[in-house]
Amino acid sequence: MHIAPFDNHNKPIIDLEDLRVPLTYFNIVKLKKGQAFEYRTPGYETCIVPATGTLDVEVEGEAYAGIGLRRSDVWDGEPEGVYVPTAAKANFVCASDDAEVFIAGAKYDDVLEPFAVRAADIDKVQYGSDDTKTHRKIKHIFGTKYHDKVGRLLVSELYTVGQGGWSGFPSHKHDSDLLPDESRHDEVYNFRFKPGHGFGMQLLQTEEDKVGEAFHIVNGSTFIIDKGYHPCVVAPGYEMYYFTILGGLSQRSLKQYFHPTHAYQVETIPGIKDMIAKFK
Repeated sequence: MHIAPFDNHNKPIIDLEDLRVPLTYFNIVKLKKGQAFEYRTPGYETCIVPATGTLDVEVEGEAYAGIGLRRSDVWDGEPEGVYVPTAAKANFVCASDDAEVFIAGAKYDDVLEPFAVRAADIDKVQYGSDDTKTHRKIKHIFGTKYHDKVGRLLVSELYTVGQGGWSGFPSHKHDSDLLPDESRHDEVYNFRFKPGHGFGMQLLQTEEDKVGEAFHIVNGSTFIIDKGYHPCVVAPGYEMYYFTILGGLSQRSLKQYFHPTHAYQVETIPGIKDMIAKFK
């Protein structure tokens, strides 16, 4: 489902127990210097990631100063974030002129410990090629290296490399709890384009043998995925970024199921197997 850009007034775009994607949570918070935001999410672990700007964050008395290095947009440096345990009280204050902040969450009952992820901790993967129109870079904020510190939440930033090309290809899904072949993970995307007037298309094929739907995505579009195959593409002349949130039903590791017709394409895309492994 496509959610067109709108002013959410710092209220969740995907709230707790959203019937469409109940395993995930998503908010965008915009602040000016000195403004603060506080929240608590019972039943959901979250992370705070500045899209732009710098924050001073406090989680249940633990302080993390100077989170966030980017100024102009999400292409302006590496991401940083803070993990917020289930039901913990989190507060952050804008320390820069302004800030736009992603809050990503996944349903999880156990209470873990808060921690910060700094730019040097980001796990990066680049794969694909210009020839196959699949060249992209992934920055894992809460990826495989944090399996022992995070419950069910996976958070990454995905960038197309160059201008134009496909992402999320070969077509795959993760809507059924059929381990070891497939895991159930709800997913939320938030898209950005460079330049800002760029656009792309998000495909969604909910039935394997039937024609799917295509959605026009623009700067600030949110897309939620509870089922179906879901590749996306950016138009020539533009770069695409999307913030990704995955919440698992029974495990944190993502096990993708590739569309049988297109699964052989995994063998044609350089580095894609390394990319898949980073989500496990």
